[in-house]
Amino acid sequence: MIAPVKELQTYLETFSDFERVAVGHDQPWLRNLRAEAFARFCQVGLPTTRDEDWRFTNISAIAQTQFRLAAKTTVAKDSLAGLRFTEAACQLVFVNGHFAPELSSLDKVQKGVTVNGLAKEIAAKSAHVENHLGRYLNIQRDAFCALNTAFAEDGAFVHVRRGAAVEHPIYLLFVSTPTDAPSMNHPRNLFVVEEESQVAIVEDYVSLGDTAGSLCNTATELVAKDGAIVSHYMIEREDKQSFNISTLRIEQGRNANVASHSVLLGGGIVRNNVHPVLAGEGTECLINGLFVGNGKQHLDNYMLVEHAKPHCSSRQFYNGILDDSAHGVFHGRIIVHKDAQKTDAKQTNRNLLLSDNAQIDTKPQLEIYADDVKCTHGATIGQIEENALFYLRSRGIDETSARKLLLMAFAGECLDRMREDSVRSSIEKLLNGLHFSSGAASNLAPDGGRNWQEVG
Repeated sequence: MIAPVKELQTYLETFSDFERVAVGHDQPWLRNLRAEAFARFCQVGLPTTRDEDWRFTNISAIAQTQFRLAAKTTVAKDSLAGLRFTEAACQLVFVNGHFAPELSSLDKVQKGVTVNGLAKEIAAKSAHVENHLGRYLNIQRDAFCALNTAFAEDGAFVHVRRGAAVEHPIYLLFVSTPTDAPSMNHPRNLFVVEEESQVAIVEDYVSLGDTAGSLCNTATELVAKDGAIVSHYMIEREDKQSFNISTLRIEQGRNANVASHSVLLGGGIVRNNVHPVLAGEGTECLINGLFVGNGKQHLDNYMLVEHAKPHCSSRQFYNGILDDSAHGVFHGRIIVHKDAQKTDAKQTNRNLLLSDNAQIDTKPQLEIYADDVKCTHGATIGQIEENALFYLRSRGIDETSARKLLLMAFAGECLDRMREDSVRSSIEKLLNGLHFSSGAASNLAPDGGRNWQEVG
C-alpha cells in the first residue's frame, strides 16, 4: 500500500529539510533509523477506519491538515505558574517538543540518575541512546510511531543506574503554544531503568493558549530491566481543539514491576497507545487509566499487552466518563504467546455515560496460544444509579454536588491504584476542576448497579 501523494507532499518537504540539519544527522545509525521510519510512513500512510486497530476513530481531520514542524521557541516562566507539580525530583520543560533548560529545574537530581534533553544526549553520542533508541517501538505496525521516529530529535532522556531509588517523581512538562499555521511536534522520550532500581516518571501535556489544529505526536520507550520498579504517568490536558497521539512502549525484564497510569482530559482527537511486552519471567504489569470527555471530544485508548515469558501477570483497569456528545474508545488486546505458560491476565473496562448523546465503543480481546493460563476480560457501560443519587440528596446534598461525589467515587477507583501521593493529589485537583452538564442524564453506580450493561 502506498499513501496518496497529496497526503504526503507536505511531510516529504518537511522531512527533506529536517534530516539535513537535525541533531545527529552525522551519525549513520540515527540517519538510517530516521530514513527507514519515513520510508515506512510513506508506504502505509495515515490509518483509516478500514484498519481494524482504528475502526472506531476517524482521523481524517488530521490527514487533511497540512502540518509544518513547530518552530523552536520559548515561553515566559510565569506563564507556567500553577501548571507544575511541586514535589518532584526534578522538573523538565519542553516547548513544542524542544527541551527548554531555562524553564527547567535540575538541581534536585540525585546521584545515580541522569536526566536531560534527548537532543543533548544525541549530540554527546550517548551509548545508552544508540543502544536503545528505536529498538522497541514498532514502526512497521504503527504509522504514527514511524512518523515520530522519522522526526525524532528531542524529548526527555532518563537513565537510572543499577540499584538507585529515586525518592520523588521525575516531572516532564510538555507545552504546546499557538502558531500562525497548523503545526506538529514529535517528542521522543527514552527511559532506561537499570536492574533493581526504582523511579516514578510523569509526562504532562498542556496547551498555552489556543492551539486548535495542532498535532502533538509523542512516543516513549521505557526499558525496565531485571527487578526494576517503575511507575509511569501520562496526563493529557491540551486544548480541546488540538490533536494528541501518544505511544508508550514498555520492555520488561525478569521480575520487573511496571505500572502505567493514563489520564486523558483534553484534546479534540486523542489516541493513547500503551504496549508493554513482558519479556522476562515473573514480571508484573499494571495498566490503569481514566478518560473524561465532554463536548465533541474523541478519546481513544488502545492497549496491547504481550505475555512473552512464563509466570507473568498483567492487570488492565480503564474507566471512562463521557458527557455531551463525547466519544470514547477502549480497545484492549492481550496476547499470550506459546511459551508464556502460567500467565495471569485480567482486563476490565468500565464506562459511565452522562448524556444520551455520549458514546463508547469497547472491545476487550484475548489471543491465547498457551494452554496453562488464567485470563479474564470484560466491560460495562452504565448510568448513575438513581438510588445512590436519591440517598445523597435525601441527606441535604444538592443535585450538582451529589453527582460530583458519585463521579469522583467512580474516578477514585483509578486514583487509588496510584502509589505516588503527590501525583495522585495533583490529578485529583484537576478532576475536581472539571465541569459537567447539570442536566446530564442520570448515571453511575460505582458498585455496578442495575443501570450497568455488561458487554464482551
